Amino acid sequence: MAMKQKIVFKVQMNCERCRIKTLKVVSDADGVDSMGFEGERRENVVVIGDGVDAATLASRLRKKVGHTEIISVALAK
Repeated sequence: MAMKQKIVFKVQMNCERCRIKTLKVVSDADGVDSMGFEGERRENVVVIGDGVDAATLASRLRKKVGHTEIISVALAK
């Protein structure tokens, strides 16, 4: 049985459209169960899911939205 993981990305989102685009890119990814924004300016995207490929998702976010960093990948509690 695969463990759920929690991945936190820092995505450069300058506008509401960028946020919507980010949501769309993440929700289209395989294995995503839930997602949300956190941080002072809501620049961090938290993705929780099963077998989500963090590197692939990060590169997709870079292509579609803007500068993206993987902050952490951990098991979801």
